[in-house]
Amino acid sequence: MTKLAYVFPGQGSQEVGMLNEVEAEVLDIFTDASSLLGYDLWELVQEGPQEKLNQTEFTQPALLTASIALYRLALARGDRGPELVAGHSLGEYSALVAAGCLSFRDAVVLVQQRGQLMQSAMPLGEGGMTAVLGLSDAQVQQACDIASQGEVIQIANYNSPGQAVIAGQQSALERAGSLCKEAGARRVMMLEVSAPFHTELMRPAAESMAAALDRVTFVVPDMPVVQNINARLESDPEQIKSNLVAQMYGAVRWTDTIQKMLAEGVDTFVESGPGKVLSGLIRRIDRTVTMRTISTLPTPEVLAK
Repeated sequence: MTKLAYVFPGQGSQEVGMLNEVEAEVLDIFTDASSLLGYDLWELVQEGPQEKLNQTEFTQPALLTASIALYRLALARGDRGPELVAGHSLGEYSALVAAGCLSFRDAVVLVQQRGQLMQSAMPLGEGGMTAVLGLSDAQVQQACDIASQGEVIQIANYNSPGQAVIAGQQSALERAGSLCKEAGARRVMMLEVSAPFHTELMRPAAESMAAALDRVTFVVPDMPVVQNINARLESDPEQIKSNLVAQMYGAVRWTDTIQKMLAEGVDTFVESGPGKVLSGLIRRIDRTVTMRTISTLPTPEVLAK
């Protein structure tokens, strides 16, 4: 018997028109989310504009709702369900909903607040995130150290061997990107996000988010959750909350997260959500695993029996 894990994507996987092939099956959950958010989430997801969908306060509830809709649909169509879960950044909230630790309705409201707080921590255009491909983590860190010059620039995501994301104030981000190119990076690419997530610039937002999390009930999850900030199996609700706060200004340790799941015996991963970003990253971490994606209508061929 395979050991199955579900993983849930974060920001960057959103696009206008996602889930349009499964409209009838997912409308109820989008309607539920819309009633909590105060706007028509399905209309935004289907009609855009993309610029609005890319704003983090809208991206976060959209991706959470899409990911959980596909997860529930997969289970309804016969998937036996995961034994471990994890999510990339925002996707950690989807993982906690899937694990029964957090209700979907609470999660929708929380990620809307999270997005608003993260966006308000820095005005648009003053900070961002850049993906760096083809350098070691040590090389990327060295570029950040040199580029900082009194400004904030950090490794925000350790995504896979040879792929990191840096984030910080715009001028420092540009300097670090240039240094990475000089060091031989295969690609240096600005990401379509609206703030420098997972950096010290998010600490004020994290402090406000801690208060929001304290108002919500978390319970012991039905299955272990591997969290980004420390790549450990977590089941204590208070520790999970604390880790969610730290995740906002700390790095996403995705490589370590997947390696921990592999060490726990996972040999099959299912990515539940729009796109195939996590599938690509997981294959770079370990090419021997079985990888499935559920980004549209789950069929028997992609469900893990």
